Amino acid sequence: MAVTKAIIPAAGLGTRFLPATKAQPKEMLPLVDKPAIQYVVEEAVRAGITDIIIVTGRGKRSLEDHFDRSFELEYYLKAKGDKRKLDAVREISEMADIYFVRQGDPLGLGHAVACAERHIGGEPFAVLLGDDIMTDGPLRRMIEVFEQYGRSVIALQEVPLPEISAYGAAKPEPIDDQLVKVLDIVEKPAPEAAPSNLAAIGRYVFTPEIFSVLRETAPGVGGELQLTDAIRGLAQVQAVYGYLYEGARYDIGKKIDFLRATVELASEREDIGREFREFLADFAVRKKLV
Repeated sequence: MAVTKAIIPAAGLGTRFLPATKAQPKEMLPLVDKPAIQYVVEEAVRAGITDIIIVTGRGKRSLEDHFDRSFELEYYLKAKGDKRKLDAVREISEMADIYFVRQGDPLGLGHAVACAERHIGGEPFAVLLGDDIMTDGPLRRMIEVFEQYGRSVIALQEVPLPEISAYGAAKPEPIDDQLVKVLDIVEKPAPEAAPSNLAAIGRYVFTPEIFSVLRETAPGVGGELQLTDAIRGLAQVQAVYGYLYEGARYDIGKKIDFLRATVELASEREDIGREFREFLADFAVRKKLV
């Protein structure tokens, strides 16, 4: 079956960005002039996704408002004759059919995915983490791999071994330069115990069998239902593949990654990119960075 549905977990509290996230979700923090989660939704749409379920929690109402129509704003922009901004605002609510599901308790990423099971039905689906920005969006290629093999695909990226304890670490069996078979995967291992330095990052394509595995998976690290543990269980009953992503990735829940993503995205913009790059070059000279 074609992959046309996606889940975007976005229920986290964003405590690393306090006090900015006290009254707004971290996923709504702007990267230049778009909230971070919009970049994730746009990647999903480019990959052929038409139905998106965003899993939220308390204090996330602005996510729903952002992807809804704003008739007052549209009326104002139309009356003003600002067609460019009017089109941009309307496109947000027309990109895909977007639904919202509440995760009542913060019981982990696996639990957040399970909250959307009723809306997925028995179809394959994608999962995109709402705070993972990947400028070379790998989801389209991952869906192509799924269509070829008919099995789940997770995005993997090499990280320095000392950092692997922050991720799920995969034990790979190479297939080609960009694809491996996942023989095992361990959540947040100590570096000396990690099966590799290949980290699971925030893009996944799953067969619907992941839901039955999630129901049988016990809470893991931190007492939460870990998606990594469910992937490990799934790999024991059917093949799971890993797509090796080599592009830029930013965890915008981290301040330094948020700043890096802002700089990269701004520098590539047609409207402000040249002026911004000139500023960066001048800034580097003034601060004697080059």
